[in-house]
Amino acid sequence: MQRILAPWEIKRKLVVKAEEETNPRHGHEPNERPIQDYIRFGIINLDKPPGPSSHEVTAWIKRILGMERAGHGGTLDPKVTGILPIALQEASRTLQALLLSGKEYVCVTRLHSEVNEEKIRTVLNEFQGVIYQRPPLRASVKRQLRTRKIYYINLLEIQDRNILFQVACEAGTYIRKLSHDIGEAIGCGAHMQELRRTRSGPLTEETKLVTLHDVSYYQTRWRETQDEKWLREFIQPMENALRLLPKITIRDSAVDAICHGANLAAPGILNMDTGINLKTTVLVQTQKTEAVALAGATKTTEEILEMDHGIVAKTERVLMPRSTYPKTWQTSKT
Repeated sequence: MQRILAPWEIKRKLVVKAEEETNPRHGHEPNERPIQDYIRFGIINLDKPPGPSSHEVTAWIKRILGMERAGHGGTLDPKVTGILPIALQEASRTLQALLLSGKEYVCVTRLHSEVNEEKIRTVLNEFQGVIYQRPPLRASVKRQLRTRKIYYINLLEIQDRNILFQVACEAGTYIRKLSHDIGEAIGCGAHMQELRRTRSGPLTEETKLVTLHDVSYYQTRWRETQDEKWLREFIQPMENALRLLPKITIRDSAVDAICHGANLAAPGILNMDTGINLKTTVLVQTQKTEAVALAGATKTTEEILEMDHGIVAKTERVLMPRSTYPKTWQTSKT
């Protein structure tokens, strides 16, 4: 059976529908935003330490940065370490997109008796694909049976009764429950010992991962010097968290209408990614790669390419403030 690809393994190509120059007087490339906007639409790829909850870590970030609004992308249990995306202010609107992007973990699971390596590998392979899971008792969601995708499980090491494996999975997968189920399938029982998240969508340990100490240090340096380079050391544009979504690039003249909640029509499109299907969540972006909105596709890439008029995507979440680009659309008179 063919393995289900993780979102970061999917390859897309750019398809050009039309060409047009962007006006440099409006908007900014994400990395070149003025510092206040850079913070306002910024995310932090945080390395969560063991001990505090995800909510506590987010509260500390808000206190360090002196801001009232921030959110985290995907809860980690207090003992679990690793990548915890923190979205600042307006960037918190992007967090729902991270739920579509998948996670990757490295887990230490302890078997309740010794088992040979071949048996372990065979059982791990059986868990690749679609699995059924019921959330554990202490989970904050309803305990009903549901399906989750396991993109891959790689056995990394065996030491006595401890097995170290890497697992990539759909958001909402409980690795503690997965460890228990693996033990049941092997026949000896097992429980999770340690867990670290190594990827959240496009954010990995190689994409500007920082600790709470780093955030505190860089923020202090910025206050002392007022040199914005220190803030850019640990904050990155929210667009970095949206990289795995298929994208549709629109004309400058279409931007403000989308910011007012209009659905995306074919005449406003310049180019798009391949692989867009019905109900696919897409990122609508400017020619400067600024995020404008999240939208649900109503047409495929091939259909959009052939369309001269009509709606191709329904706007679900506006990410850009109104009037960032000039208004060129007309309000219908009643």
